[in-house]
Amino acid sequence: MNESANIGTDKIGSSAASGAYRVLARKYRPSNFSELIGQEPMVRTLTNAFATGRIAQAWMLTGVRGVGKTTTARILARALNYKTAETDRPSIDLSVPGEHCQAIMEGRHVDVIEMDAASHTGIDDIRDIIERVRYAPVSARYKVYIIDEVHMLSTQAFNGLLKTLEEPPPHVKFIFATTEIRKVPITVLSRCQRFDLRRIDAGLLVSHLASISASEGIAVDDDALAMIARAAEGSARDSLSILDQAIAHGGDRVDPATVRAMLGLADRARIVDLFEHIMKGDVAAALAEFGAQYDTGADPATVLTDLAEFTHLVTRLRFVPSAADDASLSEEERRRGGAFAEKLSVKVLSRAWQMLLKGIPEVQTSNRPVSAAEMVLIRLAHAADLPTLDEALKALEDGAAPAMPGGKRPSAPSAASGGGNGGAATAQAQARMPVTPGGGQTMRLVEAEPENLAASPAPAQQVAPEVPVESLADIVALADAHRDMTFKVLLKRCVRPVRFEPGRIDVNLTDDAPKMLLNDMTTRLRAWTGRTWLVSLSKEEGGTTLAEQETARRETAILDARNDPTVAAVLSRFPGSRIIDVRIPDAPDAETEVDGEMPLDPSADADD
Repeated sequence: MNESANIGTDKIGSSAASGAYRVLARKYRPSNFSELIGQEPMVRTLTNAFATGRIAQAWMLTGVRGVGKTTTARILARALNYKTAETDRPSIDLSVPGEHCQAIMEGRHVDVIEMDAASHTGIDDIRDIIERVRYAPVSARYKVYIIDEVHMLSTQAFNGLLKTLEEPPPHVKFIFATTEIRKVPITVLSRCQRFDLRRIDAGLLVSHLASISASEGIAVDDDALAMIARAAEGSARDSLSILDQAIAHGGDRVDPATVRAMLGLADRARIVDLFEHIMKGDVAAALAEFGAQYDTGADPATVLTDLAEFTHLVTRLRFVPSAADDASLSEEERRRGGAFAEKLSVKVLSRAWQMLLKGIPEVQTSNRPVSAAEMVLIRLAHAADLPTLDEALKALEDGAAPAMPGGKRPSAPSAASGGGNGGAATAQAQARMPVTPGGGQTMRLVEAEPENLAASPAPAQQVAPEVPVESLADIVALADAHRDMTFKVLLKRCVRPVRFEPGRIDVNLTDDAPKMLLNDMTTRLRAWTGRTWLVSLSKEEGGTTLAEQETARRETAILDARNDPTVAAVLSRFPGSRIIDVRIPDAPDAETEVDGEMPLDPSADADD
């Protein structure tokens, strides 16, 4: 498609006075399908539909603001009613203005009715449409209803439109436009052909803006056009509005400094410098660079947003090197971004991305955005010196201490501090910390040299005697020995044993068990037994809890006592008496278990 065709003139809708200024977004508004940029799939579909006579009764145009929904609706209405001396049928080829074209594009044709649903949301407005669709068009081939922001209609209005939309008269066509397609009822969508107008590619926007600048006789720097295209976020109208403002701001020439000052943007090259300082962990340089950008007018939140965008760019370049061909990127971003992508790990880039995502809202909502942004940068630079989580875990598994910021490591306990056995000093292995290319974003640990280990032999380790744990009762006994009564009660009430193996325990839990009970079991068993235990939740039902076993034993003992002739005689001799406890003197263990523990349920100690 030739998106630059007729770019310098506005053939349709030029009724404004010759001396009046028209903003670029209106002056270069497309008037036919050949001037639409970035919407080739929709144009191809409509071209085939018009060529075969398969013209729908209703269309739904959706997309972000400024991609051309309303303009496309007008061009479509013009195509439906296209009529010249040689052509009297719907046509996509609108190179020659037709009889109704100018009035339709100016929004003043009697048979093309435009309605803004944001201000006409009620059922009464739809009733008016329903009443008028019965009448034939005055002069055009079709009566076309263009309803903009259709998602703003009320539920009653949508329901009132359904029947007419499903079976409209042959002389009526509906064109809907919306930015919130999810708010449109599915019953309405199912009666329309839907076209999703895509965001316009930044490279295509740059070419479009360059053509318009040349037509206007304005000198615009390529980097400035890239900034405008990036700020427009895929919207042609926004890009033209920003360009219009930049021309007014800079006079006859638009350069990057003009656009940067106008939009409060940071210099992209300086953003790359800031990124490099952060990845090196140089807090002072990062804060100095941020301060310099702020002094030149950059907004703190915008600086962090640009930093996040560059972080994303570096990560993307690592996997998609062809992303460097994006026309909206500066040469500095392409060159240095590619270098960072080769040197920085994905884990470090992902960590920086996550921290920026959390930090940007902090800056935007803070009453001191500069200070908030500096704190975010400090956190980023500090994290650049830290190992990633898997590196720290691997270092711990290898028996080495993770590196601290600045290359420091936690020191071993010494005799002066009372650490170790008998106050003997513990030797600490020296580890080398190579800085990875591109800024030393992590401190990686390597094994110490063998001669260093030989020079400082490690003290002998005293192995604590293993504490046997073969059942749930053993864990309860350990909790009792360590006087952890709350944990003991939870074990007895909430844990159903499934399987006990050396170093591994499988259990099931009751519905009222705390969420952290398994984690507490793992922690306490490690502390009490001196070894690591894997406590996992099993899908098997498991056995009964210790509390249920105690309750069953108590009920059995009370039932046996009630059936005893002597006890029955006592109960009958003293009306109102009851059995409150059963004690067996010749079984001290059972007596202690039944009588010495804290009752799980006060009502369990009494029975009639």
